[in-house]
Amino acid sequence: MSLKHSDEFKRDAVRIALTSGLTRRQVASDLSIGLSTLGKWIASISDEAKVPAHDADFLRENERLRKENRILREEREILKKAGNILRGSKAVRFQFITDYRGFLSRSRICLLMGVTDRGLRAWKRRPPSLRQRRDLILLAHIREQHRLCLGSYGRPRMTEELKALGLQVGQRRVGRLMRQNNITVVRTRKFKRTTDSNHTFNITPNLLKQDFSTSATNQKWAGDITYVWTREGWVYLAVILDLYSRRVIGWAISDRLKQDLALRALNMALALRKPPPGCIQHTDRGSQYCAHDYQKLLRQHKLVPSMSGKGNCFDNSAVESFFKSLKAELVWRRRWQTRRDVEVAIFEYINGFYNPRRRHSTLGWKSPVAFEKKAA
Repeated sequence: MSLKHSDEFKRDAVRIALTSGLTRRQVASDLSIGLSTLGKWIASISDEAKVPAHDADFLRENERLRKENRILREEREILKKAGNILRGSKAVRFQFITDYRGFLSRSRICLLMGVTDRGLRAWKRRPPSLRQRRDLILLAHIREQHRLCLGSYGRPRMTEELKALGLQVGQRRVGRLMRQNNITVVRTRKFKRTTDSNHTFNITPNLLKQDFSTSATNQKWAGDITYVWTREGWVYLAVILDLYSRRVIGWAISDRLKQDLALRALNMALALRKPPPGCIQHTDRGSQYCAHDYQKLLRQHKLVPSMSGKGNCFDNSAVESFFKSLKAELVWRRRWQTRRDVEVAIFEYINGFYNPRRRHSTLGWKSPVAFEKKAA
């Protein structure tokens, strides 16, 4: 008999087929023997000859350790993904177990989630409670409002939005549903200096002194300039807000940080509001606002100029707050290709969301437009 068909070769072939984890077809192909021949060898060799006793013990221990390691890795991944779920109610954990499609047994996953298998079976048989059905309805509204508000509303504003729809709900319940369903607000921050106070123009006194309260429209305005990066370069945005309602009443966009940018925003505000004499126009002390043409336009319409202290962003915090909202809710969520894309998006944000829809805590959770209508 050749070496290929020796007893030792047969035992080795059988041992490989039974312990390697490969299919019989793969083993037969690797050893250059027929599949049926390998099957006959496996059937003809006794159990004692297939795997020696010491090899069998080793293989069983190795398989046990592999299985245990696989289970531990799976449990670790589950615990990483289910952090909020473990802090949630039993119903949330039961739903997670029901949706689980891994290889862990149901009893094992129940132990990991801190519930019992008996409780899981009872939960499956139990019809949804009235509160659970109402939570599902409320969650559908939360998802819809989250989409409409550009994903910018946290628990307080979301609660006020739902109350405006006629839903009687508290912040704790809204916060729980948002947390359990991973409905979150993500904010980031970047910085670029836009204020150039190293100039020879005159500086006017700070008339507001961080008092942004007013009793009617067109008493106090505030303006500032910010920036947006695109693949074409920087885009600069100048805005003017009416501090009574925080409404954006004038804005302009340019690829250059020149005084005509601030002038165009002011001209829009003047055309829209036609303010009475004595309206305070507050800005920082940047060269765009201190320039002769800008100050001349203020005098022509009898607006009173006011400027922040040097390097004090709190003196113009109302506009800074608007810029923070604009960037967190729009700008930082995309990579902007062209300046035109930014201009269109900002137009839609101001006129389609911020002025008519966005709720402000300082306005009693009303939007700027709604607040002005109520006052009128």
